[in-house]
Amino acid sequence: MAPKVYIIDVESGNLKSLANSIKRIGDYEVKFIHNAEEFKQFDKDIEKLIFPGVGNYGHFVKEIYSRGLVEEVKKYISSGRSLMGICVGLQALFRESEESPGLEHQGLKYLDFKLSKFNKEDQSFKERGILKSVPHIGWNSVQKITSGTQKLADEKSLYSINTINKYYFVHSYAAILKNDADEKIIQEAASNGWDFAFSRYGSETFLAAVAYKNFFATQFHPEKSGVAGLKVIKSFLEGKKFEELEKKDIQNTEGVEATLSGLTKRVIACLDVRTNDAGDLVVTKGDQYNVRSSDSESEVRNLGKPIELATRYYNQGADEVTFLNITSFRNSPIKDLPMLQVLSKAAETIFVPLTVGGGIKDLIDPVSGEAVPAVKVADLYFKSGADKVSIGSDAVNIAEEFYKNNKVPTGKSSIETISAKFGNQAVVISVDPKRKYLSLPSETSMRTIEITDPTKFGPNGERFCYYQVTSQGGRKVHELGALELCTACEILGAGEILLNSIDHDGSNKGFNHELVKQIKSNVAIPVIASSGAGNPQHFKEVFELDCGVDAALGAGLFHREEYEVNDVKRYLQEHKIDVRLDDTVEL
Repeated sequence: MAPKVYIIDVESGNLKSLANSIKRIGDYEVKFIHNAEEFKQFDKDIEKLIFPGVGNYGHFVKEIYSRGLVEEVKKYISSGRSLMGICVGLQALFRESEESPGLEHQGLKYLDFKLSKFNKEDQSFKERGILKSVPHIGWNSVQKITSGTQKLADEKSLYSINTINKYYFVHSYAAILKNDADEKIIQEAASNGWDFAFSRYGSETFLAAVAYKNFFATQFHPEKSGVAGLKVIKSFLEGKKFEELEKKDIQNTEGVEATLSGLTKRVIACLDVRTNDAGDLVVTKGDQYNVRSSDSESEVRNLGKPIELATRYYNQGADEVTFLNITSFRNSPIKDLPMLQVLSKAAETIFVPLTVGGGIKDLIDPVSGEAVPAVKVADLYFKSGADKVSIGSDAVNIAEEFYKNNKVPTGKSSIETISAKFGNQAVVISVDPKRKYLSLPSETSMRTIEITDPTKFGPNGERFCYYQVTSQGGRKVHELGALELCTACEILGAGEILLNSIDHDGSNKGFNHELVKQIKSNVAIPVIASSGAGNPQHFKEVFELDCGVDAALGAGLFHREEYEVNDVKRYLQEHKIDVRLDDTVEL
C-alpha cells in the first residue's frame, strides 16, 4: 500500500502542483483535509502532514480558525509527528502580520514575531534612483543556514535547502529582521534548538525557512522551485534533515555578480494558445498580433501543442511558463474551458510557476446562464494548476472606471477581488500598448516621453509620444496611456505587469526599452518585458537597463527552435548576469 501524505486545503490557491510534486517524487497517495471533522477522521493515519498557504495572511488565518483546524494542527505537532509548512503556512506559525491588522485571532505563535512588508524604498535601491519591486517574486538564494546557534557549513543542507541552489519566492510580507528585538527573538529560539535559513531581498534579511523538532516550514514554494524544490519535499518526506551536498548540485557561478535585490533575472517562456481553423488547440505566434501566415485568408500558424511545448521549455530551464489564451471559447461551459485542461495536464510535469491569461473576468456561463464572478473563474484556474492569472482587456476597463470614479477603488473589480482572496502576487496585468506620436505634450493628458534621437522622431517629425493602450488583442484603442493603466492597477492590487509592445511584437529587433524604462521607473511592482526578443543579446540589453527590469519573456525564438531557454541563460551568465541554471532533471 502506498504511503499517504495529507495536505491541509483551505481552498485558497493552487495545491494541485503540490500534490503533483509529491507524486513525482515517489509512490505516495495524497489526501486533502478541509476541516476539523476530516482531520479527526484521518488523524490516526497521519504521519506526514503539509500545511500550505497561498495569498492573504488574514484570509488564511480566518479560514484555519473557522474550519476548526488550529487546535488539530497544534495537537498534531505536540504528538511529535512530521509537519511541513509552505509560504503562508510558514507565516501562520508567527504571531501576526502587518498585512492583516486587527484580526480576531492571531497566528499559531510558535515564534512571537510580527511579519512586515518589504520596503520598496530600500536605501540601496534609492541610491540608484529606482524602487525595489514588491511583491518579492522570483528565484532567490539562501544566504546562511544555522543549526541551533551554529552556522551550518556550506557543504551541508537543511532538508536539502542549501546556499547554492535557487528557490522560488512570491510574497510581499515576511519575517524580516528589522531591529535588535527581532534579532533577539531569533537568537533565543536558536538557543532552544530552532534551525533557520536566511535570505536577502535588497538590504533586508528575512527568514526563508525554519525547523524545530518535528516541524519544518519554508517561505518559498518548493513545489515551484524545479528540481531543487522537489528535493526539499523529498527530504522532508524521507525525514532527512541534515545531509552533505552532492557535487552535481554545486554550480559554477564564478564571476557572476549578484543582483541588487538578490533575485536572479527571470527568463519566461510564453505560449499564445488558440484554436486553429480545424478546431485544434495550438500554440501560435504572429507579427503585431496577426497570427495568420500572410493574409486574412491563410491558416493560423501552428507551432505545436501547448503541453508538449511547455514541458520542453521547463526541461530547458524556463523560470516560468505563461499561457495566453487568445481564443475566447465563448461557447464552452466555464467548468470545461479548454485552458483548464491544458493547465491541469501541464502541472503534472512542470514544477515552475504557471501563469494563464485570457477570459479572467466576470462571465455568464453560456450553458447554465449562471453569472460567474472573476474571482471564481480565477479559482478554477488555480485549482487546475495555475499560480497566477493574467488580466488584459478587463484591466483596461477597470482602470478607465477607476479614473472616472476619481481614483477611488470600489473593491468590486476582478483585480481587487482576486488579490483580496489570493494575494496581489497572484494577479498579473497584461498591457498591450502602441506608440502614439505627438507634436507637443499638451495634446494629451497622458504622461509623455520626449524623443531625443532624431532617427526615432515620428513620421511628421513629432518629438513626443506616449504609449496608448489597446484591448481585444490590439483591435480596440483606448484614450489611456500604458503608464496610467499600470499605476491604476498597482493601486487596485495587481502584483506584476506583463508589458507587451505592439510596435515590437514579432519584430525580433529587441524589447522596447523606451516603454520598459517609463513603466518600471514609475511602479513598485515587478515588470516583465515582453515583445521583440529575437536572440540572447536582447535579453542582456533589457536586463542591463538602469531601471531594474525583473524578468523578460520570449516566445517566437523558442517556438522556432532558434534558441533553447538555457542558451539564453548561459549567454546571460557568461555576461555576468545572475540567472538560475537548473540543468539536471533527476531527483
